[in-house]
Amino acid sequence: MSRVTLPIIRSLTELEAVVSGRATTYVRYSKGPEHDGQEQSIDTESGLQLPGLSVNPLHPESWWTRPLGDWLARQVCQYRQLREKNPERFPWLLDGTVVGRGPDNEPLLVDIQAVGRLSEELLEEAVGRYEQAFRAGQGPED
Repeated sequence: MSRVTLPIIRSLTELEAVVSGRATTYVRYSKGPEHDGQEQSIDTESGLQLPGLSVNPLHPESWWTRPLGDWLARQVCQYRQLREKNPERFPWLLDGTVVGRGPDNEPLLVDIQAVGRLSEELLEEAVGRYEQAFRAGQGPED
């Protein structure tokens, strides 16, 4: 992948506009598109290479009846621990061709198209909305 300057998305409202204007959009936490163009996703538990980059979808499923902003906040927050463990990782938007599913049932993409990068302000806004709108981190046994 050639050197690319990613537009910065600064708010959930901006992110909603980007997602609403595209057929598919995903978020990925990594060192960015240039780095990922040289790497391959790996299932860390098995050590197996995956056939594409693991991503999180930003377009809601048909059963989702809540606001798009709620979905986006939740999806952006799902893998933020990757950044907390490695500050070189950042969330960026991309599109591509789904070639399979990873061990967490996440889409795996090839033919990547970088779309944008999420700002720190957006991340803070997403965390706030996620924690306010959801029972964040709760499972069926909690």
